[in-house]
Amino acid sequence: MTLPTLGDLPWEPALDRTDLLAAPVVAALRAWADANPQVRDQVAVTEIDPDHADTATLNEVHGLPPEASANCVLVAGRRGEDERIAAVVVTAATRADVNTRVRKLLDVRKASFLPTDRAVAESGMEYGGITPVGLPAGWRVLVDSRLSDLGTLALMGSGVRQSKLLMPGPLLATMPGVEVIEDLGIER
Repeated sequence: MTLPTLGDLPWEPALDRTDLLAAPVVAALRAWADANPQVRDQVAVTEIDPDHADTATLNEVHGLPPEASANCVLVAGRRGEDERIAAVVVTAATRADVNTRVRKLLDVRKASFLPTDRAVAESGMEYGGITPVGLPAGWRVLVDSRLSDLGTLALMGSGVRQSKLLMPGPLLATMPGVEVIEDLGIER
C-alpha cells in the first residue's frame, strides 16, 4: 500500500515526522505499528498553519472534502459514581449524536462534551488537535461506521494544532480500542 494523500498538502509518513505529533500520539502510533506494520506505510502527517486547524477552515483553504474529515469530540457522563469518557469520531458532513446515540452507548443519564481544560490536560493534546490516536487507556473510542468504508480516508488531528494525520478509514477501524458504530453521526 502507498501513503495516502489528500488535497494540495505535502504528506509524509507520520512516524518519520514525530516532531509534528503530540507525545501520546507518537507512543500510540509506535505501539500500533509494532502490532500492525501497515501503520508505518499508511499513516501520514502534514504540517499546517495552526490558524487553519479548524475543520471548516482547513477544508476551505485546501479544498478538502468534509466527508474525509474525522472530527473527534470527547464526551463524558456518569452512572452513579462511575464517570465514563469516550472519544466520538464522526465525519465533518455529520455531527455526533451525543444526546441520544452516545448517551445510550455510554449507558449514562446525561452525556456532555468534556470541558476543554480537562480534555487538554487529560489527553496530553492541544485544543483543536485532539485525535483518537493516543488517548488515555480506559476511554472508549467510538468511530462512525462511515469512516470504515473501503476507499474512505480519515483526516484528523495529530495531538497538536500545527499538523494533521491522514489514514485509510478501514485502518482507523482496526486501531486498538476502536469500536465501529453504525449511525453514530447525524447528517447535518
